[in-house]
Amino acid sequence: MYSLNVPVPGRVRRLASDLHPHLVDFATYPSDHTLLAKRLDASTPSDRHRVQRQVRDALAGMPPFAVRVTGIDYFEDPTSGTGPVVYLAVESPGLREVHDRLVDALGSIDGLGGDDYVPHVTIARDGPMAAADAAADVDVDPIEWTVDRLQFYDAHLEEPAGEIRLPA
Repeated sequence: MYSLNVPVPGRVRRLASDLHPHLVDFATYPSDHTLLAKRLDASTPSDRHRVQRQVRDALAGMPPFAVRVTGIDYFEDPTSGTGPVVYLAVESPGLREVHDRLVDALGSIDGLGGDDYVPHVTIARDGPMAAADAAADVDVDPIEWTVDRLQFYDAHLEEPAGEIRLPA
């Protein structure tokens, strides 16, 4: 998978860790918490270079923007993988603008973006629905930060595959 992600601050990773007692009935937890801006269709190195140029062009002039974690929710039937998927809900008009610009420029991958895009940070997956319902009832204090960079990720690499500073 190749994608453009928002770096998640330590405060969000700590929140995810603090929520673990509410998520013990789930089978898996992400090793790294990410906030997807857009999945990108790029399977070869030349595809990735081309897509990075297209992303930079599409985001020209995009200013830094605010992102806010507002609570916990879940996908009962996720687009891929096992469910339910419990996540930190994210609100951000700026992130939606990034996603929409990229969909306009690059299109969307079936079922993984476009009108179906839900900004979120996954914290657990594959457990009983009762546990997902219980997790969604846990109150969390909102966390807000300003995004001034976006990172390209390649699932085959441990480090980001590139970065865009905002304003782009």
